Amino acid sequence: MPLLDPTLWQDGPTLTGGTAPVVEPATGQTLATLDLAAPADVAEAAVRARAAQSDWARATHLERSAVLRRAGDLFTTHAQELGDWLVRESGSIPGKAEFELHVAAQECYEAAALASRPAGQVLPSEAPRLSFTRRVPAGVVGVIAPFNAPLILSIRSVAPALALGNAVLLKPDPRTAVCGGLALAAVFAAAGLPAGLLHVLPGDARTGAAVVEDPRVRVVSFTGSTAAGRAVGELAGRHLKRAHLELGGNSALVVLEDADVEAAVAQASWGSFFHQGQICMTAGRHLVHASLYDEYVERLAARAEELAVGDPYRDRVHLGPLIDEDQVRRVHALVEASTAQGAKLIAGGTHQGLFYRPTVLAGVADDSPAYAEEVFGPVAPVRSFATEAEAVALASAGPYGLSLGIVTRDAAHGLELADRVPTGIAHVNDQTVNDEAVAPFGGVGASGTGARFGGEANLDAFTELRWTTVRATPAGHPF
Repeated sequence: MPLLDPTLWQDGPTLTGGTAPVVEPATGQTLATLDLAAPADVAEAAVRARAAQSDWARATHLERSAVLRRAGDLFTTHAQELGDWLVRESGSIPGKAEFELHVAAQECYEAAALASRPAGQVLPSEAPRLSFTRRVPAGVVGVIAPFNAPLILSIRSVAPALALGNAVLLKPDPRTAVCGGLALAAVFAAAGLPAGLLHVLPGDARTGAAVVEDPRVRVVSFTGSTAAGRAVGELAGRHLKRAHLELGGNSALVVLEDADVEAAVAQASWGSFFHQGQICMTAGRHLVHASLYDEYVERLAARAEELAVGDPYRDRVHLGPLIDEDQVRRVHALVEASTAQGAKLIAGGTHQGLFYRPTVLAGVADDSPAYAEEVFGPVAPVRSFATEAEAVALASAGPYGLSLGIVTRDAAHGLELADRVPTGIAHVNDQTVNDEAVAPFGGVGASGTGARFGGEANLDAFTELRWTTVRATPAGHPF
């Protein structure tokens, strides 16, 4: 029996938000039908989650870590089946699907190790008592995940939250609710996760708001656009709960004067065109030294023209489809607005249906829409700089601060330059799109609230720190 048997998708009470088709972007074919969650379903799920969480929190670290390790193994065992869903539902090329599955397994293994991490510290005290801190589960964690890397961007919160003794309400984007939600539920059920601890609630913004507002949800982990993240953060603040926000980006790839242009272009094409540019870390601004600019633009355009665009499930291609027609319209509008303002279209700028050609724009200015905004499509705006001070100023400009790439023959100098640009992530001699389960992930400014995923950050994200004291006899007080 396949792991993702559509007849077994509904676990627990029936969701009441109606149904929605699971659509393959490349063909428009309906792959299945899923139930949607209404806001009222969130409250019922939260009640069940809170009831189940108490026993799970009392389970030993060995019991919890065993479930996480088995889940990691299942992502590998069922890689073909899950990979096909990633390709068909989210428009991923097979290599991107393989990467998501690899990271998902690693996230589970890393989370398994969290379960046995030291739980606190013994503190000095002025009084004759034992004084210590102890990390305790937050309780019920709400996870809201987007469509672009649906498996990774769900599992990186779900796995550590469960490992640390929490229950989870997971609201995936309804466009990728299988890869970003039901797949996780199936994996964890097969791994032996007790019932009631993970609830998948596909739905719209109203359902997401219900997750944030529910009083049983104490922590919210949100990944998505900056605009939506602001709304989530405001709503969470109103209800006095923590919100970990990983938001948009418009990351700079800086090519210094001493760079190997061919190597830089190889980095650049991957950084801008991987998964059709639908990644928050995408290289959205190419800043190239003036002495290399013309050659760089020419080589990048040639690379863009060579890339195959098409159905990633049935053909060998480099780029698949954008997620839907709204995204195509938005990407194309930004390209056209930029050329209308004077940017030069060097490659691409066309589409057939949801298949958008990799696009190179030269001569962009500060106010060129495709340069100034997060495009979330396969568009590479290229701009020259004359001095490193100018490069730093350009890379630091704008509201975002997620990722940074610097290409240079002098790695030590690249590291020094990276320290002058405020971002949550920086890569020297690599492009901007990287992710590992062991590494902290997050941005600054409009890109989010800092590193809230990966490694030690997960301990802070999904637990509360409690102070406890113990005396041998009751304390005496003066009144």
